[in-house]
Amino acid sequence: MKLLSVNIGRPRPNPWKGLSLTGIDKRPVDGPVAVAAPGPKGTGAVGLAGDRVYDVKHHGGIDQAVYAYAREDLDGWENELGRSLANGVFGENLTTLGLDVNGALIGERWRIGPDVVLEVSCARIPCATFQGWLEREGWIKQFTHAARPGAYLRVIEPGEIRAADPVAVVHRPDHDVTVALVFRAMTLEPQLLPRLLIADALPEAEKERARRRTTA
Repeated sequence: MKLLSVNIGRPRPNPWKGLSLTGIDKRPVDGPVAVAAPGPKGTGAVGLAGDRVYDVKHHGGIDQAVYAYAREDLDGWENELGRSLANGVFGENLTTLGLDVNGALIGERWRIGPDVVLEVSCARIPCATFQGWLEREGWIKQFTHAARPGAYLRVIEPGEIRAADPVAVVHRPDHDVTVALVFRAMTLEPQLLPRLLIADALPEAEKERARRRTTA
């Protein structure tokens, strides 16, 4: 398991969501990238130095510090979409190889390189910017039905990472709540929401939604 690339966003206009800029255009970078916890949502800060988000209401902050997507899933989308997909094109900071990103458990921890430890927190939910960026009508629906969302991660131990760094799973919690399960519960299968409450590392907003479903 390793990083194929570390990807940093290039600001570009965002006509798809009524915002001046978006950071979804992420490109692989050479050399080490500093990783640190960004603090609360609302500032635009994320976990990788040189990157940021512009939709500060919905992105960034502690629980969405880093976004990872598997190269194997990008390859699958290449076959379905009939087009080449470069590392970073889904807006991911980390393009991985050999790692089951969607099968990762909420609270699972990854050591990347010698220093950095990240914790799986939640699933990525597609938005209008993502659809507009890929220039594909109906993309949100297609991406949602596939349930291969990729994972957001928190920064537990800071440091530096770079392409080709090894990735090791150093902790797996004792439950069965995966990234894919969270995504399905938050989108097309809300009946699954009560199952999420056993995942202590789930962000509070997702826990509250699951609680409301449980008590309804």
